[in-house]
Amino acid sequence: MNLIFDFLFGQYAEYQTVDIVLEIIAVIFGFLSVWFSKQNKIWVFPTGMISTVIFVYLLLKWELLGDMMINGYYFIMSVYGWFVWTRKVDESHVTPISKTTLKEKQISILIFIATLLFVFVVYKTFDKWTGWVAYADTLTTAIFFVGMWLMARRKIENWIFWIIGDIISVPLYLYKGFTFTSFQYFGFTIIAIFGYLAWKKHLNNSQVTV
Repeated sequence: MNLIFDFLFGQYAEYQTVDIVLEIIAVIFGFLSVWFSKQNKIWVFPTGMISTVIFVYLLLKWELLGDMMINGYYFIMSVYGWFVWTRKVDESHVTPISKTTLKEKQISILIFIATLLFVFVVYKTFDKWTGWVAYADTLTTAIFFVGMWLMARRKIENWIFWIIGDIISVPLYLYKGFTFTSFQYFGFTIIAIFGYLAWKKHLNNSQVTV
C-alpha cells in the first residue's frame, strides 16, 4: 500500500503546500466546468475560467509550456464561448447545439495543424523538445484546442475530441507526477462520454420537434 501511495503522491512531498491546495481547487472547478458543459449550462465558462487561471500559474511555475498554453487558450475561448452561448439567434432563442459544418471541419483541421506547428516551435525555442512527453504534449494540445473551439461554438463533436484527449492525458499526467490532475482527466473522460450522449439526445429531440 505504501508503495502505491508513494508512487501516486510521493512527488508532492517536494511541492509547496499552497501549490497542492491550488491544484486541488483547480481540479474541483475543472470538474464543475465539465459537469456544467454536460448539462448544457452556461456555468461551464466561469467555473472553467477559474480552473484555467490557476493551472496557467502552476504550469508556468512547473515549466510545462504545452499544458500552460492549453489552459491559457481555454481561458480565451471561454470568453468567446460565453458570448456565443448567450448570443440570441432570434428574439427568444440562443445559439443551439448543432453538428459541425463542412467549413467548421476545415477550420478544425487548420487549428489542429497550426497548433502542432506552434507548440513544436515553442518547445524547440525553449529547448524543451527532449523526449516522448513533448510529442504527447503537442498532440494533446492540438486535440484540446480543436475541442475547446468546437465547444465554444456549441458543436456536439467537441466531446469526441475531449474524450480522446482526456484518455491520453490520464497516464500522461500520472507520469509527470501530477496525480490529482490525472484523476481529474479520468473523471473528465467519464463525464465527456455521458456529455456526448446527453448532447446527442438533446440534438435528436430538437430535430424531432422542428
